[in-house]
Parts: sequence; C-alpha cells; structure tokens
Amino acid sequence: MEQRKKLLLIVSLVLITGFVTTSLTSYYISRSSLREEIINSELPLTSDNIYSNIQKDILRPVFISSTMVTNTFLRDWVITGEKDKSKIIHYLAEIQEKYNTVTSFFVSEQTRIYYQTNGILKKISQGNERDKWYFRVRSMKSDYEINVDPDMANNDSMTIFINYRVFDYNHKFIGVTGVGLTVGAVKGLIKKYQKDYDREIVFIDKQGRIKLYGSNIFEKVKNIAEIKGLSAIADKILSTSNGHFIYKRNGQIFHLNTRYIPEFKWYLLVEKTEEKATRSIFNALLINLAWCTIITLIVIILVNITILYYQRRLEKMAKTDKLTGTYNRQAFDIVISQTLKDIQRKKYDLSIIMFDIDFFKKINDEFGHLAGDAQIKNIATIVMNLLRDSDIVCRWGGEEFVILLKECGLDEAYKMSEKIRKTVKKSPITYQDREIFSTISLGVTQYNPLEEQDDLILRVDKLMYLAKEKGRDRSEKQG
Repeated sequence: MEQRKKLLLIVSLVLITGFVTTSLTSYYISRSSLREEIINSELPLTSDNIYSNIQKDILRPVFISSTMVTNTFLRDWVITGEKDKSKIIHYLAEIQEKYNTVTSFFVSEQTRIYYQTNGILKKISQGNERDKWYFRVRSMKSDYEINVDPDMANNDSMTIFINYRVFDYNHKFIGVTGVGLTVGAVKGLIKKYQKDYDREIVFIDKQGRIKLYGSNIFEKVKNIAEIKGLSAIADKILSTSNGHFIYKRNGQIFHLNTRYIPEFKWYLLVEKTEEKATRSIFNALLINLAWCTIITLIVIILVNITILYYQRRLEKMAKTDKLTGTYNRQAFDIVISQTLKDIQRKKYDLSIIMFDIDFFKKINDEFGHLAGDAQIKNIATIVMNLLRDSDIVCRWGGEEFVILLKECGLDEAYKMSEKIRKTVKKSPITYQDREIFSTISLGVTQYNPLEEQDDLILRVDKLMYLAKEKGRDRSEKQG
C-alpha cells in the first residue's frame, strides 16, 4: 500500500510538474512574443495611423492658416489701408464655411482691429489681459503657434487657435490670422481614435503639460510628471522625438509610443495596456492548467487501477500454484496459521484432508510429464468443484494436496473425502486419444484445540500413508 502511494505521488508530481512547466513556458513565450509584436509592430503602426488621422483632422487648421498667410488678397487689403471692411469679413466667413472651422479671424497690426466672421469683434490693446496672446505671437520667432484659449466670439468656449503671423511682400509684420477648433470637437476626434484603436491618446507640449486628451483619467492632471509611472520617464519622453517606453501604473504594464508633431510643437502619446492583450493568453493558461488537472486526475486514476490490477495479479501469482490454480504451500502456511488463531477466538471445528495420486510416477513414465500435469490439473479441478467456497485447497508438493475444511467435523470431512475419491476414480483424462484413470489415497483428521500446526500436518500425513499401506484408493480418518 505504501509503495503504491509513493508511486502515485511520484507519477502525480512528474505529470503536474511537466504540465505546469509546459503551460507556463508556453504562456511566457506567448506573452514575450506578444510584447515584441506590440513594441515593434502594433503600437508603432497604430501611432502612424493616428498621426495620419491627426494630419487629416486636426492639423488641417494649420494648413488652412498657412494658406491664409500667403493669400494675396489678405496682404493687398492690409497694404492698401483696410478700406472696405466688408471684404475681409466676407473673406473670413468664406474660409470658415469652406473649411468648417468654428472661427476664422485676422488682427491688424496697423489698426489693432480684431476682424471675425461676424464682423469687427474688438480693438485689442497691450494692457488687456485677454489680448496678451497677440503680443506674444507678434514677438515670437516661429511662424505660428497652437494655443488653447476661450473664444470671445463663441461665448468663451475653449477653442484651439492656430495663430499665424502675416507679413507683407517686404517681410514686414502686418498682423495675425488663423482659424479655431473647439476643444470639445478635438476631444471628440481623440475619443474616436481611442475607440477605433483601443488606445489612450494624449497630447503634451515641450514642458510635459497635458494639452489634449480623450480619457477622464487625465482630467485632473496638468503634467505627465504628476502621473505615477510616467513621472520617472518624463524627461526621456521630452528629449526624444520618437520613442517607445514601458512603465507600470496601478499594477498594470503599459506600452507607450511617443512622437513629436512639429506642426503642433506637441508630443503625441499613444498608450496601450498589456493586460487586455495578454488576457486571452492568461485565460488560455488557466484553461490549459484546468485540462492539465483533469488529465492528471485521469492518469492517476488509470495508473492506480493498473497498479491495483497488477498488484493483485502478483499477489495471486505469489500465493497460487501456476498449474492447478490452487493455493501454493507458502500461501497455505499463512492461511492455516491465521485460521488456527481464529479458532482460538471463535471456537469452531476444523478438519484437514491430505491426499496423494496413486502410482503417479507410472503415469509420467508411461505417458510423459505433460500427461502427469494434465492429470494433476484435472484432479485439482474436481476437488475445487466439490468443495464449499469457504474451503481451501493447496498443492502441497508434486502430486500431493491438502484441503482445509472450516466449521466441519471429522465425520463430515470423511464423507467429503470419500466423495472426492469416488469422483476422481470415475473421471479419467483423455490424452493422445487414450483415457488415463487415476485413484487417490486420503488421510482425514480434525484439529485438536491448542495443537501445533506441524503436529496437525504430521498426523494427517501419517493417515494418508496409512491409506496407501492398506491398498490405496481409500480414506483413513482419525479423531
């Protein structure tokens, strides 16, 4: 039993170790491959696609503003003294309608008048807090800027303005023109990209300040340096035109692709969590482990059944005579020893029969040993068919047999011996078309309480030889 348990434990450990190792190795290889796919292909490709859409949807106002700057009508109208104001208002309205912007404007350096699609909005002054943007643009070195400000012409709704500097033909500064998009509209576009590509999208300026976003997680954050995980790599992000970064936030692994957009002078950050991508792989791991458990249990059950089967066969072989199927002498010693102990407790009768095949050597000499084996087997079969289930037959050695009869007195045992003798006598075997008859000589006795096992065997053995001396083919009994 202990050996079987140890073997089952070893088999279980080998199977479990093998399955778990294979499953985990497969999981980590798949996760590593997926991570490589995200880094080298998926995220860069997504970033390129988003950038293409940005060029189409968000950068379009930059290009619109650049065409306004080079428009000869605008410059000629300013140079000639801004005489017919309806012309500039009509021009701005045409730009707004044609390109579907939320606003279109021009601020003249000469008159400081703020022209808008609905007419003259105001006259700007350097001391006005809300007019600082103009003087900032006027003095900057770059041709344009992208700025988020409230739009007075649209109820102060937050608007993304593209402020473009305008020069005359002699490169003299003559004003600022441009168009605007509402922040809400741009956020809607970003949310659309996020939904289409299942990514987080954020725009930051060169100082790391968050300018535009589509997710609520950035609503209360002003700078990426305030975001856990990103704060540690913020300087690297802002010092690299294009890059890929991996960081952890809230226990999750994130992949971040960054790209500098010179038209905006902003960075585009495209972020993807590894959790969603690896969820299917992790689920596959759980399924594999579940199947491993089921298979392991099935194998253990089959191994256990197999071990029990062969164990019983070995036990049967160890205690059974191969030729006759009866107990062998070693097994009989165990049985009779246990039976004698049992009698001391339960107090029942026990009788024993020992018999020998008469003139068995003659059969071997005349017909051969195979014929002798056939006769031994035939007689053993007859005896087992005549006995009760509780009785035990043992091949004592050669052509000798011992029968143990539980709860059986001497007289009943003698009757059984005579029944066996008579049945054997009239039950020949056929060997090579010849019938071979045999007789047996039997000794019968009853166990005496407190008698030693060897003494019991010795008494019945003497009775069997007494039967032989008296002419064979008979039973001798002794109380």
